[in-house]
Amino acid sequence: MFAMVVDGLGGFGLGNLGGLALPILFFAVMYFLMIAPNQKKQKKWQEMLGQLKSGDKVTTNGGLRGTVLTVKDEVVIIRVQPDGVKLEFVKSAISAVTTEEATAS
Repeated sequence: MFAMVVDGLGGFGLGNLGGLALPILFFAVMYFLMIAPNQKKQKKWQEMLGQLKSGDKVTTNGGLRGTVLTVKDEVVIIRVQPDGVKLEFVKSAISAVTTEEATAS
């Protein structure tokens, strides 16, 4: 009924290699489609946080927009309008810097 071709070493030819190639190919595709772009985005975000300075207009993860007053080690103090309330955030809560230079380009 069923015929199997067995090579001289007792294996089944390229069947074992073919079974291993599919997971390796899958991992490579997932790396280039998901992991590599995410790492690039994370690195760009870290650089943005490192370059924060007083006077920058920022947006937080919660959607609050304001102007940076002071930058400390891990804390940023932001003034939000219209009342000029000062709020303290951790740097990781900053999602984007929206200075005039960024909006002009």
